Amino acid sequence: MPIFDFHCPACDKTFELLVRGSQTPQCPQCGSASLEKQVSRPAPHGQSAAMVQRARAQAKREGHFSNY
Repeated sequence: MPIFDFHCPACDKTFELLVRGSQTPQCPQCGSASLEKQVSRPAPHGQSAAMVQRARAQAKREGHFSNY
């Protein structure tokens, strides 16, 4: 069951829904079934400052110069 982004032109609300193939999605705000499917933005890989610092420390120990 994929998650899709939808926009409701009736109430101008954008939202995500988990939709089965046989379901007709409805707006959670106003209940309208005339929705526009939106293109979802992919989420970038999360890299915290601590992860980057550990990777750079490991690269330095191994002698890699490209990571610092």
